[in-house]
Amino acid sequence: QVQLVESGGGLVQAGGSLRLSCAASGRTFSNYAMGWFRQAPGKERELVAAISWSGGSTYYADSVKGRFTISKDNAKNTVYLQMNSLKPEDTAVYYCAADRTLRVVTKEGRYDYWGQGTQVTVSS
Repeated sequence: QVQLVESGGGLVQAGGSLRLSCAASGRTFSNYAMGWFRQAPGKERELVAAISWSGGSTYYADSVKGRFTISKDNAKNTVYLQMNSLKPEDTAVYYCAADRTLRVVTKEGRYDYWGQGTQVTVSS
């Protein structure tokens, strides 16, 4: 079992920045690929960014490329999502997820463990 707890969400003005953190406990964190998803009201949950177990490979949705950065600190059992140049359309609940595999995982159904989510609200 892996337990995931997100933090760092909040209210920010357009153009601002936030850094989300996802702390993991339980099994060996370094064995897990991680992803950040988001779900806006009335919309389906979507993958924002993903990272391999080593942190050496990443994936970004087109909508966040160049603005968001995912990183993984295996020593701290934490994955981060640095979000810059935020837009109102980034407003959503953000979730982190874990899959026990080496490579980047882009399919939502592959992820075995999920956090409870953290709200990000970007005002215009």
